[in-house]
Amino acid sequence: QVQLVESGGGLVQAGGSLRLSCAASGRTFSNYAMGWFRQAPGKERDFVSSINRSGSSTYYADSVKGRFTISRDNAKNTVYLQMNSLKPEDTAVYYCAAGGLGPSAKVYEYWGQGTQVTVSS
Repeated sequence: QVQLVESGGGLVQAGGSLRLSCAASGRTFSNYAMGWFRQAPGKERDFVSSINRSGSSTYYADSVKGRFTISRDNAKNTVYLQMNSLKPEDTAVYYCAAGGLGPSAKVYEYWGQGTQVTVSS
C-alpha cells in the first residue's frame, strides 16, 4: 500500500500561484510514477500532469501546459505541482495519484484525499 497526503491548496486570486505537495509513505516512492488530477464540482476527474519514476519525463494537460510544473524529490518521497498564472477555471479539488503514468485515471493504483484549490476572479 501507498499512502498519499496532499497539501498546499487554498484560496488565491487569479494570476497568483500555489505549490501543491504530495507526501508518500508505505512503499518505495521511486518505484512509482506519479500524477495529479483535479475535479471541479459536478464534473469528472480530469488529468492535470504526470511524471515518471525518475522525474526525467513529464506530461501535461493542454489546459495547464506552460503554467503548471510537476516535479518530484525521491529523497523526500514527495511530488510537487507548481501552479502559476492561476485562472478561475483551475478551481477544483486536486488529487495526487501513484502507480500510473499519463491521462487515464484507471491506471493509477493509489489516490490521496485531495486538496481544495480555489481561484477567485
